[in-house]
Amino acid sequence: MSSLINQAFQNAKSENRPALLTYIVAGDNTKKKSLEILKSISNYADICELGFPHNTPIADGGQIQTSAYRAIKNGIKINDVFSIAKDFKIKKINKPIILMGYYNMIFQFNENRFLEKCKISKIDGLIVVDLPYPENRSFAAKCKKKGINFIQLISPTTSQIRLKKIIKDSHDMVYYISMLSTTGGKLKVSPKKILEKYSKIKNLNKSKNIVIGFGITEKTIKSLRKADGLVVGSAICKEISNSIKNRQNPVTNVTSIVKRLKNKIT
Repeated sequence: MSSLINQAFQNAKSENRPALLTYIVAGDNTKKKSLEILKSISNYADICELGFPHNTPIADGGQIQTSAYRAIKNGIKINDVFSIAKDFKIKKINKPIILMGYYNMIFQFNENRFLEKCKISKIDGLIVVDLPYPENRSFAAKCKKKGINFIQLISPTTSQIRLKKIIKDSHDMVYYISMLSTTGGKLKVSPKKILEKYSKIKNLNKSKNIVIGFGITEKTIKSLRKADGLVVGSAICKEISNSIKNRQNPVTNVTSIVKRLKNKIT
């Protein structure tokens, strides 16, 4: 049976557009509020990514770090992340949800226990930022057994030989980091150059869903719409920060941004 992640890409393709993937940090700025944001933006997003708040992130830029700091300050723990995902899935059973985090949390929690929790919470996929290929092979195999997509990461510096191996070994989605930067950085490379590199990767295996992440905003999203999917995270986290600062409702403001992003690629 096709996974929900795969189905989301098929639906977007049938509408002749890329899938829209959104990212928020679980528990930002409260457990209740982040669940409300997740439910609301899922009306426009094709796939929802939910991040584990982490105090020493490797790939996350300032906006996501600020979100994570707020969540940690509010006492969000791993089990809270699972409970947000589980509550979300009760209402949105067919909306794919991907958890994104770092391997040391999984290791401390225990791999098998972590995957069991994912299964119970109906998690569709996992992105583990600091567990690269081929070190991730045994964990990725465990994920597959549980029916969870392990999402491989590739970057502009990934060699051709390595690319072929990663794509061959990947599940239903591959995440292409568009530039050498942390999340939320300004696009240092033109969308045209990103797409040139992207199409070379895509040509290695046309049946794989390959998404582009990092540096995607309302300004740049339209120019990248040839991709299978586009991930927006920092722009959303920034809007949550602004809403809190201006004492406005982040649910309304973030949903407006996601709706605008969707309209730009439709």
